Amino acid sequence: MAGNAVNNQLLWVLGLLAVTVWLFASGRLRMDVVALLVIIAFVLSGTLTLQEATIGFSDPNVILIAALFVIGEGLVRTGVALQTGEWLMKIAGNSESKMIFWLMLTVAGLGAFMSSTGVVAIFIPVVLSVAAKIGSSPARLMMPLSVAALISGMMTLVATPPNLVVNSELQREGLEGFSFFAVTPIGLVVLALGIGYMLVARYWLAALPDAAVAAAPRRRNFRDLIREYRLSGRARRLAIRAGSPLIGRRLDDLKLREKYGANVVGLERWRKFRRVMVTVTGETTFRDRDVLLIDMSAAEIDLRQFCSEQRLEPLILRGDYFSDRARDVGMAEVLLTPDSELTGKSVRELGFRSRFGVSIIGIRRRNSLLEGALTDEPLEVGDTLLAIGDWRCIQQLQQQKRDLLLLALPAEIDEAVPAHSQAPHALFSLALMVALMITDVIPGPIAALIACLLMGKFRCIDMESAWKAIHWPGLILIAGMMPFALALQKTGGVALVVQGLMDVAGSRGPHVMLLCLFVLCATIGLFISNTATAVLMAPVGVAAAQQVGVSPYPFTMIIAIAASAAFMTPVSSPVNTLVLGPGGYRFGDFVKIGVPFTLVVMAVSVLLVPLLFPF
Repeated sequence: MAGNAVNNQLLWVLGLLAVTVWLFASGRLRMDVVALLVIIAFVLSGTLTLQEATIGFSDPNVILIAALFVIGEGLVRTGVALQTGEWLMKIAGNSESKMIFWLMLTVAGLGAFMSSTGVVAIFIPVVLSVAAKIGSSPARLMMPLSVAALISGMMTLVATPPNLVVNSELQREGLEGFSFFAVTPIGLVVLALGIGYMLVARYWLAALPDAAVAAAPRRRNFRDLIREYRLSGRARRLAIRAGSPLIGRRLDDLKLREKYGANVVGLERWRKFRRVMVTVTGETTFRDRDVLLIDMSAAEIDLRQFCSEQRLEPLILRGDYFSDRARDVGMAEVLLTPDSELTGKSVRELGFRSRFGVSIIGIRRRNSLLEGALTDEPLEVGDTLLAIGDWRCIQQLQQQKRDLLLLALPAEIDEAVPAHSQAPHALFSLALMVALMITDVIPGPIAALIACLLMGKFRCIDMESAWKAIHWPGLILIAGMMPFALALQKTGGVALVVQGLMDVAGSRGPHVMLLCLFVLCATIGLFISNTATAVLMAPVGVAAAQQVGVSPYPFTMIIAIAASAAFMTPVSSPVNTLVLGPGGYRFGDFVKIGVPFTLVVMAVSVLLVPLLFPF
């Protein structure tokens, strides 16, 4: 009776697995919703206890992934990710082929020392930006990104959790674990093949039709605003020298706009051996060696006389009207609403800069541009104001819907770097995390959490941005699928697999056994995460090696490689899940690209593993 109960439970688990896969493939429900339904089904059926069914939410790997999302956002906000994208653009130019080559090489290299999921989280915004600049479809670049991130798991021992799972299984059996670079030779071969494969397979993915590219609305940028508001020739970059009457005084007290038509829109300040951008308000007090970014709207003012009186030194300003400062200084149009309390009052009366944190450098009224001193011009309903200032302050104007309506932000917002000055601190936090992970001084999740806290301490990221950075649907999907491995173990699925494996390949030699183990891992990986696959299959590999009477190292290594070769479905790995949306992929796209390449990896690994780890 007990055996029948177990068999019935096993059938129930397999049936639930089949339904889950069908829901994933059909797209009838969101994947994270399906994962939550799986948890409910396990508990209500009595297959797993509540604690067992929700074990994924306390899994260290889930915590690690969440922390890496935050770290990735910190690298984006400090401009590190953007700099990487620019480097890729610089060396690849407008060539999609070169971009795929260098992108995959970079991602695989980074992923060798940190979580592949974290690397993908970092590079998704970079790839989207690069695709837009070179006129390529994101689908053509997101899949190479995903494939390279998965291959990075074959580069080092700490590159991906499945490697650590099989390593810990060996140690649990009293054997010596793998060395740090044991898997690297296989990974390098697979990476070379992967780059070549994606250069061909990209043509199987949807490209942007020429008509669609032509029809796509062009976003306005700084150049458009500079031309429309006639800002050319008005920008000045002036350094405060010793003895300047500006030193130690508040901006509002100086009345620079009234006296000289000089509107301070930005401030560069020396801080810890480097210049950083400081948000300018009416309360800002100037210091020696500060560099002022000034809009000189009054053409009749003698710049030389102004600099002489205030002890200022003109500096070189590249670009047209602060366009080279677009990462720090933003511009956007705002519309005065019909019910606005600002109507009838001038910019000076309102104390606009002190109130909203931005300066008004242009006013359009009934499609005509106002000239002259704008600070004393009473505002009217329907006026369009051109605001300049810190990007964060500009974005906060969205909250002023009663008085102001923020119009479409210019394209430069995509490259805005809120914490550009903190880039060295972000790199330090990342380097410390990688060092701690490589040396195995503390657990990986703890190392990632330390890096998160350091990024918060150094103001690389704020709490609101950190919470928004975490991809909660992806985490729920991973956590919800993890109980499948436990359910299969409890219902006798593992023992059944070992027995079946021995029946099929036990008498046909170890090479056939390796092939069967890879196929089995790849098949299971279609349905559950690669980490769960490794957890499930690692004991199977060791047990199979003992049954055949050969070394367990090639068996466990083939399982680690097969677990990383999770190319075939969007649920096989969190990496695939992450690129699903940005790449605009369907379930079938992963099957189309992933199946042939998985066969290539299988052939290579079955040939190479016995050479590196003899039976």
